[in-house]
Amino acid sequence: MSDNKVILNYDGNSYEYPIVDSTIGDRGIDISKLRDQTGLITLDLGYKNTGATLSEITYLDGDKGELFYRGYPIEQIAEKSNFTEVMYLLLHGNLPTQDQFNTFNGNIKKYNFVAEEMKKIIDAFPRSAHPMGVLSSLTSALTAFNPKAVNVNSKEEMDLAAELLIAKFAHLAAWTYRKTLGLPLNHGDNNLNYVENFYKMAFRQPNADFEINPVVVGALDKLLILHADHEQNCSTSTVRMVGFCSHRSFCFSFCRYFCTLGSTSRWCKPSGYRNA
Repeated sequence: MSDNKVILNYDGNSYEYPIVDSTIGDRGIDISKLRDQTGLITLDLGYKNTGATLSEITYLDGDKGELFYRGYPIEQIAEKSNFTEVMYLLLHGNLPTQDQFNTFNGNIKKYNFVAEEMKKIIDAFPRSAHPMGVLSSLTSALTAFNPKAVNVNSKEEMDLAAELLIAKFAHLAAWTYRKTLGLPLNHGDNNLNYVENFYKMAFRQPNADFEINPVVVGALDKLLILHADHEQNCSTSTVRMVGFCSHRSFCFSFCRYFCTLGSTSRWCKPSGYRNA
């Protein structure tokens, strides 16, 4: 907190609210006690002037073209890291050592599959179905195949839930894309890295051998890094708001439910053009 304060004079009384300093970007006014002290609330249509939380994960200023993950500028990350390393960075706060990377990558590959019954669910959708509708439905359906309760106060169990989601979501995204084209659905290949695996699942043709194009993989890797996290955007805010209301959760199913809400919130005009 800063030594500076904002003084509000209202109804004959004076109230002080501290300034919250930031590492990068705008400073804020902590008004968490405003309603209790004054009976007032703030009106901020669109939340353009409101920070809902303190975060050490991402800073984004679209007008200036600035994006930082855990304090690292996006230009540095995109040049020197790959998408799997960036996923670890966002989850854990630091870039992985070689041993940490091997463990994280190995866990993702361990769960690099989805149940065969999921194909029956995607078969029920017409090819004309909106991709975000299909993707959110498949994400929600994962709950039935991963019903085990997870202790949200256990970092180990939450890390496992995240690794499960990361591994399986690549399948769901690739299958959703292939559904729109009427192509058969592919399973993953653990001989490939995460981006190569998604690339193959999404674009392999049924009547031809598939060759990895390093240029395409490099471009896709950069694209995924750029969109890995976008601070307090629509989907992030939706997931966080619902999660904040819950006293307990049943992950993996709870995590699936949140991510379903997040993906569905992207299914709108303002967000639609950003869905890749």
